Amino acid sequence: MAASNDNETNQQNELRILLDRLQQEHRDLDAAIHALQDAPGCDVLQVQRLKKRKLGLKDRIGQIEDQLTPDIIA
Repeated sequence: MAASNDNETNQQNELRILLDRLQQEHRDLDAAIHALQDAPGCDVLQVQRLKKRKLGLKDRIGQIEDQLTPDIIA
């Protein structure tokens, strides 16, 4: 039983580390998008690609947050 709890704790810690990394990447992409949009002659295609990648990160972040949040039955 203790080994099972240790394994679950390690998995949750790994998910939290991944979540932190993805959240940082999401913030970095947001800053890059704003910088590109503020630049004269911005590359619209590049901005669209970054926004799509940012949206994918947001979805992945949501999935991980759901895994970390225990289900509460009302």
